[in-house]
Amino acid sequence: MSGAVEANADGLIGPTHSYAGLSPGNLASSLNKGEASNPRAAVLQGLDKMKALADLGLPQFVLPPHERPNIPFLRTLGFAGTDAEVLERAWTDAPSFAAAACSASPMWAANAATVTPSADAADGRVHFTPANLVTNLHRSLEHQQTKRALDALFPDAERFAVHDALSPVAHLADEGAANHVRLCAEHGAPGVNLMVWGREAFEAWDDPYPARQTREASQAVMRRHRASGAVLARQGRAAIAGGTFHNDVVCVGALQTLFFHDLAFEDTAGTKAAIRRAAEGLFEPIFLEVASTDLPLADAISSYLFNSMLIQAPGDDRLTLICPTETRDNPLSHAVAQSLAGSNGPIGRVEYVDVRQSMRNGGGPACLRLRVVLTEAELAATNPAMRLTDELYGRLSAWGERHYRDRLTPGDLADPALLDESRRALDELTGLLGLGAGFYPFQR
Repeated sequence: MSGAVEANADGLIGPTHSYAGLSPGNLASSLNKGEASNPRAAVLQGLDKMKALADLGLPQFVLPPHERPNIPFLRTLGFAGTDAEVLERAWTDAPSFAAAACSASPMWAANAATVTPSADAADGRVHFTPANLVTNLHRSLEHQQTKRALDALFPDAERFAVHDALSPVAHLADEGAANHVRLCAEHGAPGVNLMVWGREAFEAWDDPYPARQTREASQAVMRRHRASGAVLARQGRAAIAGGTFHNDVVCVGALQTLFFHDLAFEDTAGTKAAIRRAAEGLFEPIFLEVASTDLPLADAISSYLFNSMLIQAPGDDRLTLICPTETRDNPLSHAVAQSLAGSNGPIGRVEYVDVRQSMRNGGGPACLRLRVVLTEAELAATNPAMRLTDELYGRLSAWGERHYRDRLTPGDLADPALLDESRRALDELTGLLGLGAGFYPFQR
């Protein structure tokens, strides 16, 4: 297979973007809990990041936000009446469940699914397994609508296989591509799929923060995708304890290069050796390891150096690291990034993007995107209405300006007017992205 490219599908940030602090182990989420957010700035920042990637010549797609507040979920808890009454009663009687029903967390598309390209799948199709995200209540509500979005973007069943999520149980806790890195000689060639897990299904876990990915979930996804070149590695317990809720907070890779913090893996030497064995005859892996002495874990997390996007722009021989502005603002992480760009290594350039609204909830540039390797024929089989063009960027920017509030506190999520505003926005969005009638529950 040749002519394959790595496309990005970014989550469009939803109208209920807020800082409700729903995610234990995510230090930024906890730190900013209760602060006012700016949903309008958030959606525009996300669109600007998408536009920057599209301008580099990479295929860029838009994944729609989910319907929030999630009234159908609240109805399953016994709340009745009009939708506004359901929302009001839920906030009065079960505010923690109401907050979960309002979360805009589907914006972080790195958790949407794990993807296996056709070059690595036995049946020659691109495989997707939506993540069940069972570790956190607010995220466990996503996988069914995520599947609908992936079905809309990848509708050709002869080329794409969009699976259901794994059973939503703690033993099969799955966080999607945030714990997956694919390495290869070129995108269309067979590769190595590094699956990083935090705990085993039946392992006793008493650490202060949860280990969100189980080994058994990673194994199950690779089996159902019939994927070749799978390497399973344990996430560093010290990294989890320090606030690394997903491995993409301390590790990112592209083509032959794996860029990671020295605490990313429980057994770094064993992980590197396993990757080398899996890559034998395919390519020679390049390991860029950053020592804690140069970048302490706390700085790696606060700056999100590793939650950057590592890409190869068309026509470039070397990789580009796309970092959040927080990486530039931290002297230690900035020094690491600039030393990479100034070396003769695989990373030749560092760019910075402003995604501060997402960063305050613990989501950097890499969190906002799902990477999908596609051949030319597979790319042609995607939904063209969901591919970002200059025209669509302009229309979505105007849509966000028109429908999104510029200030939102967690207390504002109980406002029935926000429910109506969000639905009007999503109703219009279904037409902009060609999603068809009845895409959202409220439209059925």
